[in-house]
Amino acid sequence: MEMKQDLDQQQSPSPAGDHDFPVPPPQRRLRGFAASVSGGGGGAVATKGRKEREREKERTKLRERHRRAITSRMLTGLRQYGNFLLPARADMNDVLAALAREAGWIVQPDGTTYRQSPALASSIPADVPPVQLVICSFSAYNHTQAALLRIDETLSPASFGSVVVAERNIKNDKCASTSPVNSRESFEPDQLNREHAHDNAECAGTSYVSIYALLSSGMMNTYCQLVNPVAVRQELRHLESLNVDGVIVHCWWGVVEGWNPGKYDWSGYRDLFNIIREFKLKLQVVMAFHESGGNSSGDISVSLPKWVLEIGKDNQDIFFTDREGRRSTECLSWGIDKARVLRGRTGVEVCYDFMRSFRTEFSDLIESRFISAVEIGLGASGELKYPSFPERMGWRYPGIGEFQCYDKYMQKNLRLAAKARGHLVWARGPDNAGHYNSRPDETRFFCDKGDYDSYYGRFFLHWYAQTLIDHADQILSLTNLAFEGIEIVVKIPAIYWWYRTSSHAAELTAGFHNPTNQDGYAAVFDMLKKHSVTMKFTSSRPQACVQINEGAFADPEALSWQVLNAAWERGLKVAAQSTLPRHARDTYIKILQIAKPKNDPDCHHLSFFAYNQQFPAIEMQREMISDLCSFIKSMHGEANDDIEG
Repeated sequence: MEMKQDLDQQQSPSPAGDHDFPVPPPQRRLRGFAASVSGGGGGAVATKGRKEREREKERTKLRERHRRAITSRMLTGLRQYGNFLLPARADMNDVLAALAREAGWIVQPDGTTYRQSPALASSIPADVPPVQLVICSFSAYNHTQAALLRIDETLSPASFGSVVVAERNIKNDKCASTSPVNSRESFEPDQLNREHAHDNAECAGTSYVSIYALLSSGMMNTYCQLVNPVAVRQELRHLESLNVDGVIVHCWWGVVEGWNPGKYDWSGYRDLFNIIREFKLKLQVVMAFHESGGNSSGDISVSLPKWVLEIGKDNQDIFFTDREGRRSTECLSWGIDKARVLRGRTGVEVCYDFMRSFRTEFSDLIESRFISAVEIGLGASGELKYPSFPERMGWRYPGIGEFQCYDKYMQKNLRLAAKARGHLVWARGPDNAGHYNSRPDETRFFCDKGDYDSYYGRFFLHWYAQTLIDHADQILSLTNLAFEGIEIVVKIPAIYWWYRTSSHAAELTAGFHNPTNQDGYAAVFDMLKKHSVTMKFTSSRPQACVQINEGAFADPEALSWQVLNAAWERGLKVAAQSTLPRHARDTYIKILQIAKPKNDPDCHHLSFFAYNQQFPAIEMQREMISDLCSFIKSMHGEANDDIEG
């Protein structure tokens, strides 16, 4: 008992004034990292709270990207269809101000808004649209001298984005957003004719856009022999009557160097070029380093050279490969661009040798300017893209396709890139990207908030797209040596399905890192600008009905607007090519709108337009020939009356 009392006395506080040292202040409660390292249950709570805050930050970023995408799409529509000259980095305040001015209101720089007085309205020139006015000072409102300021007219394609929409199940809602009232199918024939005549009248006196017809590969057999010279002359005579400027001919690597490496046979092309020259048509040639499957318009099937296919039997990694190990023989893998696996030559060297042989064989035609341009095939279908949509492997529109980077040479390059980044575990392709016919929302990689926007996803997609750019850069560097002084053309594909989703999955698998929050064409066009080439954009092909395109969140118009303006902004010459052998009248109207954009302050226009020539042309109906003649006149900027065929 005495011991307990002693302890109580020792623990009891001393009266004020009896102690010699101050009482220490109460310690502060640890927070954040200090609390987590101090141990105990508080660390787990802090870690959980930190993770929740990080997740909320990511959700906030995604909501902001969604908002910016919608704003960008609204600005694009106002610029394109409403002639609103908005600033390059316009926000919603600029949009509201422009709409208010269009409605006749006065909007001052500080946001003060009021209606315009009749006196001031009468002092403004009638030829100045309201959208171009910025009403400056209140003294102008009181009938003093007014200074009319114009809005910044800079157009920035980098700000063009796509609307991010919620991916929904469209099995029972395929036609929910399709309105037949606004579709061209609901127009009366005379209404469409009046619109066509109006567009043609507006084209009179505009810039001259050359027209080229793409000749069928069926004119040449696999032994490089001209099949039917009489039919060729008949075809060219018909094109001459249509007043086209020239023709485009594919020079197939699998035909010219088809049997032995380094042995080139141009005899059939020499005969064809001589016949074309008789009709005084210009000629563009395509260096076709890919295979062709043929189609109903008279094309033949052309494979890669036989000696290359023989090498491929022993070394299948020279071809692009998907995740399941299936090989695509459509073109050579870009992984062998610097690997000497083609009888002592690299992938780049065989292309250069082919181009140099053409230059030597047809130097007379080049020097005489009969050959006006050379198009370089840089990938599948002659376009700058990966072979991500192979129909022979089961792909069907609108599947997202698959990444083509699983041959050993591409995998080696991926490992080097991951090692340089310091994350060797990233040396792999995505394992959750679905298959050829998947939808984005069916995969964890391409879905909204998917792995495509993770640290690993951005690394992989950047490497995948940069490989495409590096391949084109190497080939074009040698192209300028082989074809110095000749216009060089590169074809860019129109991959418009899933464009209105956040990931743009089909573009990603094709090699264009173009999700909603990034411009995937800027780096490509900067590289093309370095080589001073002409960018040829393939016009969108209606591969499916309106309902299926809607279900695929396709937006060919928005994609065309992004690609064309991004190229024009960098000073590239721009051309276009149709992928169909024939067109309806309303399709010609759409092409005219792309070729010669209305109300463009910089007066941009296409340098030339190419279309697939139906074979034989005499099978074209009278009405189709009339529409084509009318279209060609409009592209040439001529006054266009009704053509009777």
